[in-house]
Amino acid sequence: MPAQHAPAAYDLAVIGAGPAGLAAAVTAADLGLSVALLDAAAAAGGQYYRHPAPGLGAARPEALHHGWAAFAALLRRLDRHTAAGRVRHLARHHVWTVERAGPAAWTAHAVTGPDGPEQGSAAVTSRALLLATGSYERQLPFPGWTLPGVVGAGGAQAMLKSGLVLPGRRVVVAGSGPLLLAVAGSLAAAGARIPAVVEAAGYAAYARSPRSLAANPGKLLEGAVHGATLLRHGLRPLTRRAVTRAHGTDRVEAVTVSRLDRDWRPVPGTGRRIACDALAVGHGLVPQLELATGLGCATRRTPDGTHALVLDARQRTSVPGVWAAGEAGGVGGAQLALAEGELAALAIAAAAPSAARPDARRAATPLRARTRLRAFAAVMAAVHRPGDGWPDWLDDDTDVCRCEEVTAGGIRAAVADLGARDARTVKLFTRAGMGWCQGRMCGPAVDCLAGSGAGPDRRPLSCPVPLAVLLEPAEPPREP
Repeated sequence: MPAQHAPAAYDLAVIGAGPAGLAAAVTAADLGLSVALLDAAAAAGGQYYRHPAPGLGAARPEALHHGWAAFAALLRRLDRHTAAGRVRHLARHHVWTVERAGPAAWTAHAVTGPDGPEQGSAAVTSRALLLATGSYERQLPFPGWTLPGVVGAGGAQAMLKSGLVLPGRRVVVAGSGPLLLAVAGSLAAAGARIPAVVEAAGYAAYARSPRSLAANPGKLLEGAVHGATLLRHGLRPLTRRAVTRAHGTDRVEAVTVSRLDRDWRPVPGTGRRIACDALAVGHGLVPQLELATGLGCATRRTPDGTHALVLDARQRTSVPGVWAAGEAGGVGGAQLALAEGELAALAIAAAAPSAARPDARRAATPLRARTRLRAFAAVMAAVHRPGDGWPDWLDDDTDVCRCEEVTAGGIRAAVADLGARDARTVKLFTRAGMGWCQGRMCGPAVDCLAGSGAGPDRRPLSCPVPLAVLLEPAEPPREP
């Protein structure tokens, strides 16, 4: 049966099983909706609640997480709804596109299974769609960032949480954003030596927003906990500094840390070389919007220079029948994602003919939490927004697009000599962003070097898809 005429098998399809998607799925099921929960990972939790595989025998996986009790409660609710048939959790289903399947229906197409020749495909049709697609790390390149041993800050934490391994024994943690403190604390607690925690922004800037801080005492406490953890290990973050070069032959052996001016330009003569065997670096997070922009959902520019979805007070996107929650609406952390997932599910249930009508007062608590936490997220984004001068870190021979080996000099030449005025034109001239990652690693940097400030790309495919999947008609997921 063609997808555009397929009947809706579920009341709601939730794409993403992180905090926002989990909260939405179980709340919707509480209210009587049938839910399909699709996620690329083998287990629920997303990046934030990533946890070791059972075979690793981790005795206390909760020790590496904040808010584990809330996650455990969500899993128990998910298990109950799954057993009762109200939720179908489709793990290892990587949704690559969504299309309209009728006046009030959507079909999500997914690549299924682990990478390899056994990959298959599936199509899930639902009356409503909730995007809880999360985010990925923003990387700002610098000379030497392609050396083995240089990993994303979130990637280092993922290695520890899911594999119980360290990226190295002597790890410099650098970049910008609150994630750095959590990563440094986790790595130090796991036995790594941390020669330096390097923050490009300055924490004092938070004091300019006392009202938001006062409204979010939990965030202050969280910061204090991270700070206390670092102090126990003898660590004090170096602010207004950045790793501007990594050194090594077969792998990273040292980094140069330079003081930055107000615009993030390295101050001449301030470089300090620090020995290490790994570097965990990241400059914040970027909302993952490919599915949403493919549907035509409107976006906005956030205070940290990224793009996020335009959402109303009930998490509705600009496309009728499509909701979103969590990082897709702007990076704000797990607590915000939980509140938005619940709020979206309540709104979807209120509009569904088959659902139990939720008490209107039930939305008051997550709505207040959303308002409060979104305000803090805006402050956080403004504090850690990369300065306009960071491209001064780059030599002309520094690779910006790793997949296609496009250098900063090549991109600058496309702008200065060939007349490129946006990232898309730079891509056409240089192939920057045409590799395996499809611009996730280099996109923000290319956009900045192009000087365009253009909106996010609209892509027909949100991830690599085998040709066999495109050639074969998709089928509904098999019953377990």
